[in-house]
Amino acid sequence: MLLGSHVSMSGKKMLEGSAIEAHEYGETTFMIYTGAPQNTRRKSIEDLNITKGREVMEKYGLSNIVVHAPYIINIANTTKPETFNLGVDFLQQEIERTQAIGAKDIVLHPGAHVGAGVDAGINKIIEGLNEVLTNDNNVRIALETMAGKGTEIGRSFEELARIIDGVHNNERLSVCFDTCHTHDAGYNVKEDFDGVLNEFDKIIGVDRIKVVHVNDSKNDRGAQKTDMKYWLRLHWF
Repeated sequence: MLLGSHVSMSGKKMLEGSAIEAHEYGETTFMIYTGAPQNTRRKSIEDLNITKGREVMEKYGLSNIVVHAPYIINIANTTKPETFNLGVDFLQQEIERTQAIGAKDIVLHPGAHVGAGVDAGINKIIEGLNEVLTNDNNVRIALETMAGKGTEIGRSFEELARIIDGVHNNERLSVCFDTCHTHDAGYNVKEDFDGVLNEFDKIIGVDRIKVVHVNDSKNDRGAQKTDMKYWLRLHWF
């Protein structure tokens, strides 16, 4: 079992600082954003301090780190081509950074259809992922289970399954199971977690789960909001 949390990656130390912070927390892994999740400003790969970061990771037994894609990526957008194109281009760049860092998975919020409807949004996500996953590397995109806030896609296991089934190179798709989001989407993770996992296994397959975000929710089950009460540790397989 690998346990870790989101740690910062900034300043001159970048990945080295992230690894040191994770070690100070007593973790065996960690998750990072390569920059602020709300924008596209990023340092070059050469400035991520990867070599020293990997040395610290090896020294303290840290492994299987995960990158989280920024929130501004929305490849489900069918109404603004510039938003879709930005999402595809920037996701490709983030995958390159993820590969350089040595992480196997990059977590991605599938996107929001912004009023076009779930079917249109899913088709657009599939289009974007098919374009992104033509690049030659072994990084997996971990689609996150979502709460269903607004027009978010990924609120049900069936929606994620449709995306996975539509992508050509779907061996490079995994799932990030978020307990808060899944609860807020209506699944009874509190009282019947085994039942929820069994349902997931039938629809998608538990072998797809590579990242788990473990956190509580302020909301009633099925509220379709995202209000985390506690940010607990992350459990990565």
